[in-house]
Amino acid sequence: MTTRSQPAPPAPSPAPAAPPPRRFFPEVQGLRALAVGLVVAYHIDKDLLPGGYVGVDVFFVISGFLITTLLLREAREKGRVSLSGFYIRRVRRILPAATAVLAVTGAAAVLLLPSAQLIDTAKQILASAAYVQNLLLAQQSVDYLAAGSAESPVQHFWSLAVEEQFYLLWPLLFVGWTALPARLRRARTLLLAGGSVVALSFACSVWITLNDPSPAYFLPQTRIWELAVGGVLAIVLAHRRLPESVRAGLGWAGLLAIVASAAAYDDAVAFPGWAAALPVLGTAAVIAAGHTRGPLSTYRLLSAAPARFVGDISYALYLWHWPLIVFALAATGSGSLGPVAGAAVAAGSVLLAWATKIAVEDPVRTGGLLRTGRSALVFAVAAVLAAATVSAVQYGHVQAKRNVDFDPSVHVGPQAIGDSTPEGDTAADIFPSPVDALDDLPSVYHDDCQSMPGDRSADPCAYGPEDADVRVAVVGDSHAAHWVPAVREVAEEHGWRVSTFTKSSCPFTSETVTRDDRPYKECTDWNEDVVGRLTGEDAPDLVFTSSRSTADSVRADGGEGKRRIAEGMAEQWDAVEEAGAAVVAIADTPAQRARVPECVELNADDPAVCAKERDDALAEDDPQLMAAGMDGNGAEVVDLNDRLCTDDSCPAVVGNVLVYRDSHHLTATYSQMLAADLEEAAAEPLSRL
Repeated sequence: MTTRSQPAPPAPSPAPAAPPPRRFFPEVQGLRALAVGLVVAYHIDKDLLPGGYVGVDVFFVISGFLITTLLLREAREKGRVSLSGFYIRRVRRILPAATAVLAVTGAAAVLLLPSAQLIDTAKQILASAAYVQNLLLAQQSVDYLAAGSAESPVQHFWSLAVEEQFYLLWPLLFVGWTALPARLRRARTLLLAGGSVVALSFACSVWITLNDPSPAYFLPQTRIWELAVGGVLAIVLAHRRLPESVRAGLGWAGLLAIVASAAAYDDAVAFPGWAAALPVLGTAAVIAAGHTRGPLSTYRLLSAAPARFVGDISYALYLWHWPLIVFALAATGSGSLGPVAGAAVAAGSVLLAWATKIAVEDPVRTGGLLRTGRSALVFAVAAVLAAATVSAVQYGHVQAKRNVDFDPSVHVGPQAIGDSTPEGDTAADIFPSPVDALDDLPSVYHDDCQSMPGDRSADPCAYGPEDADVRVAVVGDSHAAHWVPAVREVAEEHGWRVSTFTKSSCPFTSETVTRDDRPYKECTDWNEDVVGRLTGEDAPDLVFTSSRSTADSVRADGGEGKRRIAEGMAEQWDAVEEAGAAVVAIADTPAQRARVPECVELNADDPAVCAKERDDALAEDDPQLMAAGMDGNGAEVVDLNDRLCTDDSCPAVVGNVLVYRDSHHLTATYSQMLAADLEEAAAEPLSRL
């Protein structure tokens, strides 16, 4: 018997070998430089890079990748992960520079910022030190009263807060993983856990961004998927290496995705949500490309000495640039930085960042400081106490400027209209004090009956005797709310009962308006509920209504948005009138300069500087005036702007009384002082009650 020898079967291709562990990633330093460059450019001038805010997302992915790489290394080398060791490293890396910046910024704020701005700054410094700044900003983003507040010099600490909240949970995955039996301690277990975090958080990000966009930008549940993507990538790269040919193209594709999002996005993009996927995946692609060869590789570009230098100081540069911008804007009194001021801020930020790295970060990182749990804990507590001290100093500074009492012989308000100096006596104290302006609110806010954007039904307040013969309602948005003090003053004199139906950013119209660039359906539903109440059994005898003239319709095509809103107003008014009530529409009030109280405080010797020309302040296309002029409409229009403006201008202070609490809302004090004028202007419909 003969046998034929068979060729041996080819050996199976080996699985890609796990790459040797890397302890330094020069290309990641370059990515850090890119990220901070995007953020700084965006903050200095949004027109330069309208989507530069995606630099924060790049930072998130980098942070998740590097921290997870360290956790994996510790798990491999020691077979466990030490939570105390992890947090000691975080304290050593994050707190020294952050504490220094908070302390210097807090001290500088007392000297450079208006007192009214210090109240919020004090809160935010403390929130930043406690790493809950993002939660505070999320809350303020849905607080209508905080919408016009000036930007705090420490609000950029929100991103650090997101990271630290993420790191309260992420290391626990590795602690649990290393505690598993050997047969279950596989990379796929970690990947499954990390991937679940990515999927759940990304779903939250998309849903919240679509349905509640205001706080979505700051919430941890909308952001942690970005850090988790970096973490999952670190797990994958610890076990698999992509072919060189793939990595070369991947690096450039990722870099292009980051730059494209920074150039194409702007503040109108719903973010984070789906839009954040582009810069996040782009960053992951660049990191996955890793050390690529060739003169045109992304590695060569990102690991160049200038990129590494900026990457080395990127953390401190991120910390310093924003306070410098805020202080520069406060010093110049401008709403934006010009090219020269912008370049100066950028240069100053780099110098301070370099000095902070040399004098603060490096000594702590390389020396023997903060190496034990006790020293790290003591430093962390001391950092919070230092921030609390700075905040207390700021509060004390503000309190010293609050002691102003109302004097009817001095604070004459609208009586001074027509005088040669309507602002009043510059030697007299202004009431309310600019520091207290934001708290000089109509009762609907203090009594918690101003409906918020998410409300779909009214929750009115009622003032005056329950058995009153005359019932009056105030209906509309916050510009209706700021007339409540005047209406209540008239009602109290006559013994009427007043009910308030006011909702933020929601004019009294059947037309659907927009808010945050989306249909404001909550307003439409709320208006339907209000009409039902005003035409039901408890229908009032008189309805005062007012609204801000800047509202726009979802059907704003062809410039017809205002007219559509006016038609919707006329429809609502007709329904109310058919139920037996008279309607008085109060013309919209002037739109003033941004943050009037701060301007007045900074120009106390000459508050006329804060006035705005009448033609610029008053809207020509007030939908209420359009509605009143439509055929068959019986509403009475009351225009009290001659009690707010002279023939030429609309002052911020009239008769030593502060007129505005922000750029367009009246102070409750000035509104109440207009009660007699309101009664006189509405004399005809009032006479029928």
